[in-house]
Amino acid sequence: MLTIIGCGNLNRRDDAVGVIIAQRLQQYLAAHPHSHVQVYDCGTAGMEVMFQARGSKQLIIIDASATGSKAGAVFKVPGKELEALPEPSYNLHDFRWDHALAAGRKIFENDFPQKVIVYLIEAENLDFGWELSPAVKHSADLVFAEITAIIDG
Repeated sequence: MLTIIGCGNLNRRDDAVGVIIAQRLQQYLAAHPHSHVQVYDCGTAGMEVMFQARGSKQLIIIDASATGSKAGAVFKVPGKELEALPEPSYNLHDFRWDHALAAGRKIFENDFPQKVIVYLIEAENLDFGWELSPAVKHSADLVFAEITAIIDG
C-alpha cells in the first residue's frame, strides 16, 4: 500500500500546496483507480498523519516549507532525515507530521512505513488568502506529475 498525505492550511496561500496536491491526486485516482494507493488531506493534523500512514509500506508526504530558499524550490527528502520526536505538550496543535513520523515508527514499529519520502515546496507567500503564488503553483504541477508517475509506475 502506498499512502500519500498532503499537509497544510488552505487559508494561508502557499501553505496550502500539500493539501491542494492531495486533492488533485484524489480526483486523479477517482478517474484512474489504483487499489494499492490511498490519498489523504490531513491539513495541519499531525496525529492524523500518524494514523493514516499506519499499515502502509510506502508513504509520501507533501507540504510547504519556509527555509528562505527560492520560492517554488522543491526538496525531495527521505523521511528519516526529518523525523523528530515532539517536546512534551498538552496541545495537539504542536504535534506535526515530522513528529508523526518518529512517533508512528516508535508506536507501530513494523506496521509503519519504512520507505518515506517528503516533498517540500518553498512558499513565497504565507499570508491569509486562497491563491497559490505562480512559482508555487508551477512546482505543485511538477510534483503532481512526478507522483502520478510513481502511482502509475
